[in-house]
Amino acid sequence: RLVRCSPALRAVTMGCSKSQLLVVLLLSLAWLTPACGKDKEAEVEEGVVEEEEEAVVSDELLEEEDVLVLHQHNFERALHEHRLLLVEFYAPWCGHCQALAPEFTRAAGILKNESAGLRLAKVDATEETDLSTEFGVTGYPVLKLFRDGNRTHPIDFTGQRDAEGIVRWMRRKAGPSAELLQDEVRAQEFIASQDVVVVGFFKDLQSKAAQGFYDVASDAVDVTFGVSNKTELFQKYSITPDTVCLFKKFDEKRVDFPLDAELGLNKEELSRFIVLHSLELVMEFTSQNSPKIFGAKIHNHLLLFINKTLETHLEILGSFQAAAPPFRGQVLFVLIDVNGEGAQVLQYFGLKSHEAPTMRFINVETNKKYRMATDEFATQAVGSFAQAVLDGKVQPHLMSEEVPEDWDKHPVKVLVGKNFEQVAYDETKNVFVKFYAPWCTHCKEMAPVWEELGEKYKDHENIIIAKLDATVNEITNLTIRGYPTLHYFPAGPDRKMIEYKSARDLETFSKFLENGGTLPAEDTQPVVPESPEEPKDTNVTHPADAPESRDEL
Repeated sequence: RLVRCSPALRAVTMGCSKSQLLVVLLLSLAWLTPACGKDKEAEVEEGVVEEEEEAVVSDELLEEEDVLVLHQHNFERALHEHRLLLVEFYAPWCGHCQALAPEFTRAAGILKNESAGLRLAKVDATEETDLSTEFGVTGYPVLKLFRDGNRTHPIDFTGQRDAEGIVRWMRRKAGPSAELLQDEVRAQEFIASQDVVVVGFFKDLQSKAAQGFYDVASDAVDVTFGVSNKTELFQKYSITPDTVCLFKKFDEKRVDFPLDAELGLNKEELSRFIVLHSLELVMEFTSQNSPKIFGAKIHNHLLLFINKTLETHLEILGSFQAAAPPFRGQVLFVLIDVNGEGAQVLQYFGLKSHEAPTMRFINVETNKKYRMATDEFATQAVGSFAQAVLDGKVQPHLMSEEVPEDWDKHPVKVLVGKNFEQVAYDETKNVFVKFYAPWCTHCKEMAPVWEELGEKYKDHENIIIAKLDATVNEITNLTIRGYPTLHYFPAGPDRKMIEYKSARDLETFSKFLENGGTLPAEDTQPVVPESPEEPKDTNVTHPADAPESRDEL
């Protein structure tokens, strides 16, 4: 066969003896065998490549501690296999993501054991950039709920970011958002079951208004909802059809939300009504109440600082509470126990526990604080003070430490509220100021470089390097929202202020100063590796305390 298959070989073998022919055949086999081996290796390599490609594009659903791990190739499969899928888009380096991880994992285990239809999943948004772009992920972590395989209209997660809050939110999304109340006995049991319950009384449970009520109930997972169309219950509670009632075990006990006969139910207004009236007129600051305080989205807070172990202080609480009703929705009245969890708030206002009882008013959006000229705790005085602040008749109160005797004796000058104006706006000096917090890790890391900078320019005729503890010193019209924040105040009469946002090293700082508060074009890109550190989540008075806070990209 070999001879017939190869004309060249046939020509060589013509006229050969048997022994010669055998030699030729052996040589031919030796020549052909390596080629066959190479073809076999090539086939194996191709098979490996094909297997690797198949592995990369596999839609297999893998888990890590009961949390589905999703990527571009298995995302669609996960949506179709699970009726409700809550997906966390995270970054491995994000502090908030790391803090959420154990809570998310615990919630995933609870839900997995309850139902195959309710699952939690995660996507590494730094790796799966296509998915991040598709779902508009601009910060971390972002949680989105996908229902019934719908990829185009995910629902933003609005619950508490702990295991219990996640589970409660998912259960509400999975089941009926309101319990159907059929008779008077069950209605009474239902109303007595919680501190706050909301009941919708509708003539027609299929009406547009009733459906809107169900939508509101689906989102407000921290409140228990009921619904009824029974005439006997309308009569029992003296209610006209199409009215929503909020029952509570404190303050005024019951508040009604009648629907407009022509406009029907406004879901946004009902949601706001429920949030406001679910709060006590005076909310004590605790770790449990903090999310409620910020969830109300009321920017004005009036804080009463007392020591609850002292009877004379507790007597003040009555007049403080009596002043609250006219300000519901405008000002949130907050009780701070300086002998309890509220002690951590004292430093933010520059207070000591022995200064209680006292009051402070703060707008958490602008961070402006106000105080009475003399503390008066009568109901009328409290109300008049709150109204005067709202009317713009009270000047903000700025905290300041005393000026240290040696504030200018070191390379880095020490500024406080009382000497800031004089130094920073000196028309003959260019002043570079670091606004810091003593507890801030970024500030501590940058401190040696700032000291080097001060040493370098300590003898310069018109450059001053300074620092200010922004947790206990406040400056007019200057709000510090993260630490460290760096501002440059150039010499001259214009009172200019330039925020520095580039690299935090000696060389770049020096270029910035030598160039009059600007950087050469090649150095103008912000290269700071991390965002400024926000104030700690432990105080009640800063927007960063809101539970929705997250690391920015």
